[in-house]
Amino acid sequence: MINGFKWIGLIIATMVGAGYASGREIWEFFGLGSSLAIVLFTIMFIVSCQVILEVSYLKKSEHYKPVLEQFLGVKSAKVYDYLVMVYLFTTLFVMIAGSGATVTIFEWSNVIGILLMVILLLVIIPRGMDGVLSINRFLLPLLIVGLFLVLMIFVFQERVSFLYGIRDQSNWVQAIPFTSLNVLPLIAVLSAVGKEIKTKKEIYVASIGSGLILGTISMVYNMSLISVAEQLYFYEIPLFAILNGYPFEMFLLMAVLLWFAIYTTALTSLFGIIARLQELFKQLSTGKIGLCVLLIALPFSFFSFSNLVSYLYPLYGVLNLYVLGAILLFPIVKRATTYKI
Repeated sequence: MINGFKWIGLIIATMVGAGYASGREIWEFFGLGSSLAIVLFTIMFIVSCQVILEVSYLKKSEHYKPVLEQFLGVKSAKVYDYLVMVYLFTTLFVMIAGSGATVTIFEWSNVIGILLMVILLLVIIPRGMDGVLSINRFLLPLLIVGLFLVLMIFVFQERVSFLYGIRDQSNWVQAIPFTSLNVLPLIAVLSAVGKEIKTKKEIYVASIGSGLILGTISMVYNMSLISVAEQLYFYEIPLFAILNGYPFEMFLLMAVLLWFAIYTTALTSLFGIIARLQELFKQLSTGKIGLCVLLIALPFSFFSFSNLVSYLYPLYGVLNLYVLGAILLFPIVKRATTYKI
């Protein structure tokens, strides 16, 4: 039961990456007329987590391949296995671009943020990422709590109405690609803990708890962004529009936490790519592979962070629809097979 809360932390940490925390992901998919969409996302997210965790638990999995094969079959799983690589690579250069966008708020050139990110990634490659991830386990909860507090303060100070535009729910369909966008990372992370899950109660606690928390934060975040919609054109990172007018110390703290979330997201993506490429190029060192990957990613990083998210995130939302459908239908198909319906 207590472990269920640990899995809640893992799920939220997986979801609340730089795209989500910055607000760009929320604004890209939701916006006005999206309250129903967020409710639907919450439901689909809970079901998805429950199904993924249950399959991982039954298979006692340590990595995502057997779980992915369970949902898609061996052949389709191979296709999505390659898609994971592409996803990791695009995430890498989107995060590097995000670093550039973050520093522009201090009126620095985005080139400074991009180069800073690349240099720090190169520095950490030979040392491994255990130390950084240990720090991230401490900083990420701070980011999530800080983000929620900032949003709640903003809601009360600005008297944001949650009933604004409640009759218009035309954007409900966006719940589907938003959920599917996050399906592959969930499978990748949750499949790795299958052996550690002790009881099914943990699964229900983790699924429902994480879904309700993310649904609540998403709703509050979305309504806050709607209230500053006119200012969002001036910000690559929507969170900074909300923070505008806050004390500089809070602004700086959130900017640093956000940048670190971007950095660790880029780092995990880079190490994921390196691990896969080392299977193909065993003669090359980790450092050389990492350098090559970063050199290839660097030109893409000079594109606008907001534009990259605008084009790539919806694309992955569409590409992952098959996986989401397979996950949501899995309990029905399993029951039909069991009872030979």
